[in-house]
Amino acid sequence: MIDALISSFLTVLFSIIFLYKWVVIISAILSWVRPDPYNPIVQMLYRLTEPVYAKIRSTIPTTFGGMDLAPLILIFALIFLETFLKSLF
Repeated sequence: MIDALISSFLTVLFSIIFLYKWVVIISAILSWVRPDPYNPIVQMLYRLTEPVYAKIRSTIPTTFGGMDLAPLILIFALIFLETFLKSLF
C-alpha cells in the first residue's frame, strides 16, 4: 500500500518536473524573440519562471557575454533532481 502511494507521488512529481522543464525551455526561446509582454501566455511563463531565475541570479552570476544562463542552470538542476530522486526509489 505504501509502495503504491510513494510510486504515485513520484509519478506526479516527475510529471511536474517534466512540464516545468518545458516551461523553462519555451520561456528561454521566447526571450530571444521579445514577444508582447501583455500576452497572457507570456505573462504566465514569466510568473512561472522569473522567481526561480531571480533566486539563481542572486546566488550565481549567470550573465556571460550578454547571455543569461539562468534557464540552462535551472534545467541542469531539474535534471539532477529528477535523476537523484530516481536513484533513491
